[in-house]
Amino acid sequence: MRHLKHRAALAASILAGTLPAPAVLAQTALPPMISVIGEATVSVAPDLAQIDGGVTSEARTAREASDANNAAMGKVLLALKGAGIEEKDFQTSRLSLQPQSAPNRSGPSAIVGYRASNRVTVRLRDVSKLATVIDTMVGAGANDIGGINFTVTAASKLLDDAREQAVADARRKAEIYAKAAGVTLGAPLSISEGGSPVPVPYRRMAAGMAASATPVAQGEESLQVTVSVSWAIKQAAQ
Repeated sequence: MRHLKHRAALAASILAGTLPAPAVLAQTALPPMISVIGEATVSVAPDLAQIDGGVTSEARTAREASDANNAAMGKVLLALKGAGIEEKDFQTSRLSLQPQSAPNRSGPSAIVGYRASNRVTVRLRDVSKLATVIDTMVGAGANDIGGINFTVTAASKLLDDAREQAVADARRKAEIYAKAAGVTLGAPLSISEGGSPVPVPYRRMAAGMAASATPVAQGEESLQVTVSVSWAIKQAAQ
């Protein structure tokens, strides 16, 4: 009998523990809210450009290819200095020396020569000089012009207007939902920012384009902000 009473008391205590108290429910329940995402975009002209280019040389031996490449790249670097580019604004981005093989279906491929490559990344703080610098590099012997990247250096500051517009866009959307649901907006409960400046894609161009003045279109860069905003809601007045 004592054993049965003990089991009944234990079951009652477990059942009581599994039933949440109303006060606890009130504390953990999320308040009624409307959550939306606001967006805004601003377009600005880039104020920094980077170009990647250099020299590729081929010769019968590794030493000949390397020596020819070193001499040619030296001329390109001197030309950059002569164009007023500071040494802190250009640096080697790739250096390679690789054997070149002739196709041979009947056996191992034979090495017929070597290819040396030296590439440099040039940073231009005056975007208007980009076409001139490309022409200067090609004129000095560069035969491998790669990508161009335009960026905005003060993107965060320029995004301040977009942030205000994004919050206004979020409010506009939230008011539409509130009206459709028959409620009114209260105070914002949370605001969080997402997104980042959208980069301009790299552009490929052939060295032959620089035989005359190189056409370069810098265009504009789009900077986008997205914000997630949650508003408290209340029943509309009757």
